[in-house]
Amino acid sequence: MIVRSPFPDVNIPEISLTTLVLQRAVELKDKPAMIDGPSGRTLTFGQLAGAVKLAAAGLAHKGLHKGDVFAIYSPNLPEYFIAFHAVASLGGINTTVNPLYTVHELTNQLKDSNAKYLLTIPHFIGPALEAAKAANIREVFVFGEAEGATSFATLLQNNGQLPPDYPPVQINPKEDLIVLPYSSGTTGLAKGVMLTHYNLVANIMQSMGVTEEAISLREDDVCMGLLPFFHIYGMVVILNWALCKGATVVTMPRFDLEQFLQLFEKYGITYANLVPPIILALAKHPLVDKYDLSKLRQITSGAAPLSAEVARACAQRLNCTVNQGYGLTETSPVTHYGADPAKDKLGSVGPCLPNTESKVVDVASGQTLAMGEHGEICIRGPQVMKGYLNNPQATANMIDPEGWLHTGDIGYFDEDNYFYVVDRLKELIKYKGLQVAPAELEAVLLTHPAIADAAVIASPDEEAGEVPKAFVVLKGEVSADAILAFVAERVASYKKIRRLEIVQQIPKSASGKILRRVLVDQERAKVAAG
Repeated sequence: MIVRSPFPDVNIPEISLTTLVLQRAVELKDKPAMIDGPSGRTLTFGQLAGAVKLAAAGLAHKGLHKGDVFAIYSPNLPEYFIAFHAVASLGGINTTVNPLYTVHELTNQLKDSNAKYLLTIPHFIGPALEAAKAANIREVFVFGEAEGATSFATLLQNNGQLPPDYPPVQINPKEDLIVLPYSSGTTGLAKGVMLTHYNLVANIMQSMGVTEEAISLREDDVCMGLLPFFHIYGMVVILNWALCKGATVVTMPRFDLEQFLQLFEKYGITYANLVPPIILALAKHPLVDKYDLSKLRQITSGAAPLSAEVARACAQRLNCTVNQGYGLTETSPVTHYGADPAKDKLGSVGPCLPNTESKVVDVASGQTLAMGEHGEICIRGPQVMKGYLNNPQATANMIDPEGWLHTGDIGYFDEDNYFYVVDRLKELIKYKGLQVAPAELEAVLLTHPAIADAAVIASPDEEAGEVPKAFVVLKGEVSADAILAFVAERVASYKKIRRLEIVQQIPKSASGKILRRVLVDQERAKVAAG
């Protein structure tokens, strides 16, 4: 069956994203909009809006035209917003780059996106200039000062030479791209995801259309801006939606638990969009007890599955609400949100957002499944991407002729039409033909008091084909046999962990997802070596 949102459809205006996000900038001109957490540097809504206009005029003077691609290779800073919306207001396209990328990875994205300009920070200027040369970038900008690059601040020094609305640009929200983030989708190498102004405006309006009991983000909230802005989650939900609501965002360039907790206490963070590994730390790490987090009202988790046990432990420890959302880069990103705390469905990603349809289909036959049956989750709505850049085949593999986007995630929905994500299709373990979900076993492992973190992958086995292997980070004394027995008592016999390795850390992406492919590659190398 096709599952629709319990919330009424919302009106989606055909306007640019910048118009939507800064629509209250004059009204809130003296209110802090963005604060650089470590330094305390503050920009008000009025200052942000003014700087966006000046930077847009400066970039136009530098030759940036509608349709040009502008790469941002930077950690989270308040000025990220200024650059992003200066480009957007000119009809330019932002391609946001992971600040952890190597020269090779950066060069690949610059070339594939056909970027004309690159913006970075002094610390990254070496790899930035090397990649810029290889990709024939016209000009490199830098926040601050660095040899070989133009200071971004000079774009704000109009000196009265250009009118603040120069040049006038007509934007077609449904056709014109605003951002080109990169995603591997369900398979393969990273691809440019073509998102329009309308896609992002739609997702913000859809999020606002969920009941206030569920998403209680308010104008007087102080939000933690830790999630990387290059990633669709941080970009849309924090950099744009939070500011559209009139909230204040405190930025943090990289994660350090102690500094994170210090900023929480210093600025009185009330609302935090986080990822499961950080929520796990908030639930279990002893350092948390040293800081006053009492102003925190709500945590929203995304980017990876969050178990009900960890969510409940964090909520109880911090006396706040913990909700979980779901989405993809290809859906701008949010499609589901854990809507009603009263239903106590902490393991669920919730129902569909307004204007969104979902269904679960059989992986082999494509047949639409009923309530409770496990299959691939498919999405249809105005937040679905235009397609992959210069890759019509990958687009066709992802979005079928009826407009359904195939997520590559395995899940199901319950009697309340709440969805549950079990695992990634490509990461399921086939034990003697039976499917085992790594995320399910990871959730069980994390309930053990001596385990700080865990990941599970498929390990090749001559008899069974594949068996579950766990990698665990310990925070207390426990034997491997005791861990195996602990899991065996809590899962069906075919799901038991057959192999286990104690490690110092679990490899993860910048957005908090477990990099299982790294562990799989290491495992294959061990097998090959005999």
